[in-house]
Amino acid sequence: MIAIDHLWNSLGATPLVWLVVTLAAYTAGSALQRACGGATLANPVLIAITIVAAVVVVTRTDYTVYFTATQFINFLLGPATVALAIPLARSARLVRENLAGVGLALLAGSVTSTISGIGLVWLFGGSRTVALSMAPKASTTPIAAAVSSQIGGIPALTAALAIVGGIVAAVVGRTMLTRLNVNDWRAHGLAAGVAGSGIAAAQVAERNELGAAFAALGIGLNGVLVGIVVPLVAQYWKS
Repeated sequence: MIAIDHLWNSLGATPLVWLVVTLAAYTAGSALQRACGGATLANPVLIAITIVAAVVVVTRTDYTVYFTATQFINFLLGPATVALAIPLARSARLVRENLAGVGLALLAGSVTSTISGIGLVWLFGGSRTVALSMAPKASTTPIAAAVSSQIGGIPALTAALAIVGGIVAAVVGRTMLTRLNVNDWRAHGLAAGVAGSGIAAAQVAERNELGAAFAALGIGLNGVLVGIVVPLVAQYWKS
C-alpha cells in the first residue's frame, strides 16, 4: 500500500498524467451521452467534472497540483471560444437584421442574471462578498472571474458558479425553450450564450450553425455588458 502511494505521488506530479485523466474523463462523458441518444442530462462536461473530482479526492491530490498540471487545457478555452466567431462571421447578415431584438434580449438576460444572483444570496443571508461573486456568473468564465476580482468578489467562487451555470443551461436550456414552443435557433443560441456561456454554446454549436453564431454573439456582448453593469451595481451598493 505504501509502495502504491509512493508511486502515485511520483506520477501525480507529472502534468501528462492529469492531462490524460481529464481528456479520458471527457471522452467517457461524450461516449456516455452518445450511448444515451444525445440526452442533455448526460452532459460530457458534467460527467468529466464528476470523474476528475472523484480522482482528485480519492488520490488526495491538492487542487493546485491538478490546476497547474492542466494549464494547457485552461489555455485552450480562449481559442475555443474565439472559434465561435467563424459561424458568427458566416451569419453576419442575419445578425445585423436582428440587432434590435438581440439588444433587448441581451439587456433583459444580463440584468436579470445580475440582480437575481445578488438577490438570492441576500435572501439566504449570504455575505456581500458572496453576492458580488455571484453577480457576474452569467458571463464567460475568464470575464466573470476578472470582474469578480475587480469588484471585491472571490474569483475562484465566481468561476465555479459560472461553470455550474453553464452546465445547468446546457442541460435544461434547450428542453425548456422547446417546451415553451421557442424553436428558432437564433433564440436558442442567444440564450445559450447569455445564460450558459461556452458550455451551453458548444452544445448548440454541435446542432446548428445559425445557433452557434448567435451563441457567439451572446457570449461576446454579454461579457461586455457584464463588465459594465456589474461594477456599476457594486458601486451603487457600496454607497
